[in-house]
Amino acid sequence: MGEQRVLLLVGFLLPGLLLSEAAKILTVSLLDGSHYFLLEQVSQILQDHGHNVTMLVNTGPILDPDLKKKGKSFQVISWFLSEDDVNELRKHFEFFVTEALHGREALVNLVRIMEHLGTRCSYLLRSDIMDSLKNENFDLMVVEAFDFCSFLIAEKLEKHFVSVLPTPFGSADIGLPSAVSHVPVHFSYLTSPLDFWGRVQNFLLSFHFSMRQWQMHSAFDKTIKEHFPEGSRPVLSHLLKKAELWFVNSDFAFEYARPLLPNTVYIGGLLAKPIKPVPQELENFITKFGDSGFVLVALGSMVNDCQPDEVLKEMNAAFARLPQGVIWNYKTSHWPKDIKLAANVKLMDWLPQNDLLGHPRIRLFVTHGGMNSVMEAIQHGVPMVGIPILEDQHENMLRVEARNFGVSIRLKQLKAETLALKMKQVMEDKRYKSAVVAASIIRRSHPLTPAQRLVGWIDHILQTGGAAHLKPHTLQQPWYEQYLLDVLLFLLVATLGTAWLCGKLLGLVARWLCGSRKLKKA
Repeated sequence: MGEQRVLLLVGFLLPGLLLSEAAKILTVSLLDGSHYFLLEQVSQILQDHGHNVTMLVNTGPILDPDLKKKGKSFQVISWFLSEDDVNELRKHFEFFVTEALHGREALVNLVRIMEHLGTRCSYLLRSDIMDSLKNENFDLMVVEAFDFCSFLIAEKLEKHFVSVLPTPFGSADIGLPSAVSHVPVHFSYLTSPLDFWGRVQNFLLSFHFSMRQWQMHSAFDKTIKEHFPEGSRPVLSHLLKKAELWFVNSDFAFEYARPLLPNTVYIGGLLAKPIKPVPQELENFITKFGDSGFVLVALGSMVNDCQPDEVLKEMNAAFARLPQGVIWNYKTSHWPKDIKLAANVKLMDWLPQNDLLGHPRIRLFVTHGGMNSVMEAIQHGVPMVGIPILEDQHENMLRVEARNFGVSIRLKQLKAETLALKMKQVMEDKRYKSAVVAASIIRRSHPLTPAQRLVGWIDHILQTGGAAHLKPHTLQQPWYEQYLLDVLLFLLVATLGTAWLCGKLLGLVARWLCGSRKLKKA
């Protein structure tokens, strides 16, 4: 078995070793938080593999000014937003998160953010950076799929590109075969398997999903009209399907089984790294609680600073009821002065999440349900209690519950007693731990790691000059051809026409027979 795995690995990676020279690759990440971390890891992996990687980033980040300042082994091109643009985007984003925290997340708020991203994209497309990127003559681009500006940059540079989908599978239409009969549509809040009424609801919601995609794509219409001449203006839905490969930040251990195209590759768990010892300060804190262990709390970089005081108060009270220690990723400078921190809670501005999830004494992970965090928890076999805030996080936690990896609680229902009961339920009921450990075994037993799949497939398309051989013709067909509606219409017309003709012929025969009888009688 071990020899077969080695042969498979060598056979998959050998083409990359045979490349005559390192490729010049441009990665594009214009967002912050988990979106940035994922593309940064992709860039680092490709650089370590021997390619010459340049990463285009947006400085003046929304949340953490120090996010992109640390040293990197690959080249970084920074695009500077004006202070007014940064403030405007921050205002839109904070409003969006605040609305979500109060249970008022609406599509119109997300579309407003996309419209502002479209306006920001116009500034970038007319900047001097685009000229310098054209002069670099990159062999390939790696783009992040949430901000559609990345696709427009690739189209403007006329380069082959691969796309990374950081959000849940199904959040974008990338041309996969329809699986409405057994895979819940994104934002449907359904789970698989679907009963009859579930399939009815899923079918109807598939039209809502298409309308939602159209609204989000429309936010970039003005940008496209400004920067592409009439007659050659790209359609965003078509650009998504031009991607040579789609790297999806998920895994078979988490996703519902569904048909995939040959150019679709799972790379969930890419951020998981070998476990290192945690800092002595944290180890000393963990040791104080002995066999009771500790609970890790991390609600994501994007919403950490926007938590209402009443939510912090309820969470703090819930943690005080636990015998475990609690390590909470929260900025100490933002902690409300009128809330006394529980004795068993330690606040950390930053913490080594991967190393803490791999610690032998961890008992539970309290998470916002972001895809990167869920993948890391599955990798290390840690059960979860989710407090989802944004829509994709609700979807993730719904699947976590369906897989029995943990439970979730809506922010509107968050009370100290309820949260404490949920945490104790997951820690004391061994079924949750068993289910997530089984998923961890599935994750770890893949013949290739996410990083090996990433570099192996990118090397493959660099050698072959693209992935035309991996993309079926259906990606170029209009929707009515994909679903054979033109064929069905032809067969219906042919059937009805034949029936009408047969009816006419029978009528003629009947009239002839009647006429013959009348003649005989006469």
